Amino acid sequence: MPKHSDASAPPTDPYNPAATQLLDDTHWELTNWTEANGQPRALPGRAVGSQPITLDFSTESGRRRASGFSGCNRYTGAYDLKDGKLSFGPLAGTRMACASSVGGAVEQPYLDALAHVAKSGVQMNPPQSLQLTLDNGAVLTFAERAP
Repeated sequence: MPKHSDASAPPTDPYNPAATQLLDDTHWELTNWTEANGQPRALPGRAVGSQPITLDFSTESGRRRASGFSGCNRYTGAYDLKDGKLSFGPLAGTRMACASSVGGAVEQPYLDALAHVAKSGVQMNPPQSLQLTLDNGAVLTFAERAP
């Protein structure tokens, strides 16, 4: 029987789709958005006085609800986890004026992105992260945050 130490074992898939079942009642902040061509998209939340884009998953009401801040406004809607795939139902949002040009430029693309998730995965080893790959090949990476 072959023997090997844990150190020589092949690495696990850091974005295991099965781990998406662990998303219930977690809180995330968008830290990186890479377009399909490899170019990063500017994100709000890095400048003083701006708020980061957030994504919260809750089962408090007995149903799966996603909510967060999308750059200018708050949003909410249903989410589903089926066969390791994360999907979002229609999302509703507030209609506030946007003080941040970066937030305004990214808000609608972000909300559209949530409707086009091709695959998702969660890295549960520290630092924990959530990765959403879109139909067009863009990748959104979130870091876990305190509620």
